[in-house]
Amino acid sequence: MTSNDDILRALVRVEGRLTGIEENVALLRNEVSNEKTNAHDFSAVIHKRLDEQARQIAHLDTRAAISGGARAQIREEIRTLKETVEKNQEAVAPALEEWKRMKTIGYGISGLIAFAGLTIGGTIAYASDGAVAALRHWLKIN
Repeated sequence: MTSNDDILRALVRVEGRLTGIEENVALLRNEVSNEKTNAHDFSAVIHKRLDEQARQIAHLDTRAAISGGARAQIREEIRTLKETVEKNQEAVAPALEEWKRMKTIGYGISGLIAFAGLTIGGTIAYASDGAVAALRHWLKIN
């Protein structure tokens, strides 16, 4: 049989090993706890980045929708302006033709007045020579 001393020695060895195991388990728990904390922090950072990306995408979608609406409104306004210009041109076309006709008639009248002025001037110049000759003859001036 074994003595009490042998049993105590064996128990001390087992207790020493258990203490070492407990210390190792405590160290492992600390490491796992640290890893868990780091993983939680990393996950929080990832979620924050994903939330920021989602916000930016939503902002871009809103911008694109507003831009598309503005473009459609501008196209509609341009179409309306084109229709208005075409209607105005159709309404003004007869008046423009009338002004062109009046302008042509004015040029013709101006030409006739100029021609008549030249004719009258020429006639007066021709008649003045005869009038001077008749006046000299009447006054008996050589």
